[in-house]
Amino acid sequence: MLRLVQGDVGSGKTVVAAAAALPVLEAGLQIAIMAPTEILAEQHYENFSSWFTHRRCLMLSGRDKGSVRQQKLDMIRTGKVNIIIGTHALFQADVVFASLVLLVVDEQHRFGVHQRLALREKGYTDHQGRQVPHQLIMTATPIPRSLAMTAYADLDYSVIDELPAGRKPVKTVVISTRRRQEVIDRIESACERGEQAYWVCTLVEESEVLQCQAAEATATQLASELKNVRVGLVHGRMKQQQKQLVLK
Repeated sequence: MLRLVQGDVGSGKTVVAAAAALPVLEAGLQIAIMAPTEILAEQHYENFSSWFTHRRCLMLSGRDKGSVRQQKLDMIRTGKVNIIIGTHALFQADVVFASLVLLVVDEQHRFGVHQRLALREKGYTDHQGRQVPHQLIMTATPIPRSLAMTAYADLDYSVIDELPAGRKPVKTVVISTRRRQEVIDRIESACERGEQAYWVCTLVEESEVLQCQAAEATATQLASELKNVRVGLVHGRMKQQQKQLVLK
C-alpha cells in the first residue's frame, strides 16, 4: 500500500490509521507513526495508548537523550513495542526496527522525500530481499506536491469528504489587518463567555529575514491588549513540562 488519505481536521484520519494498524498488531509486527511536531506526536501517542491498551506503545523524540534514548532504541530493536510514534527522530541512523511493516506519516508535506525514504528503508525485508513496508500518508492540506505524487509516484488517493455526525460547521473568514481591533474585541467577548481562542504564529522568535510576528511577541502584545484574559504561550522550543502545564 502507498496511499494518501486527505480529510479536514477532525474528519477521522487517525481512526483510519488505527484501523490499518489492527492486522499488523494481530500479526505481532511493528507500526511507525511519524508526525512533524512533538505536540502532534504526543496527541497520537495518547490516542493509540488508549485505543490499544493491550499493546505496547512507545514515543521517540529528539529530546530523548542518554540512557533513556538507548532503552527505547533497545525496545524497538528487540520488538518489545509494536507501535512506535515519533518525530524526525524515527528515521535517524541508530533507530533499528525488529519488524516494521506499516508506516503512517501525518502531514506528509512537512517531510522531505528523502526523509520519508529513510524511514521506509528501515522496513521489514521479505524473502526476496525487498523493503516492503506499507505506507499510509495523511494530510489535511492538499498541495501541488501531493498532486504530483498521485500522478507520478503510484500514490493511491482517498478522501474523507464528511465530518463525523454532530460536528458544527466551520466558518473561515479572511480579515484585513486594518480590522485587527475587531478581532481582538471578538476574542475578548468570547473569553468573557467562558470560551477559548487560539492565535497561531509562524515563528517562535523575531526574524530579520521574514517579516512575520513571532509567537512570543504576539503573546506579549495580546496579554497587554486583553487585560481580563489569560494568555498562554506554546511553541516547540519550550520544555515538555512547560508545554503540558499551558495545554492543561
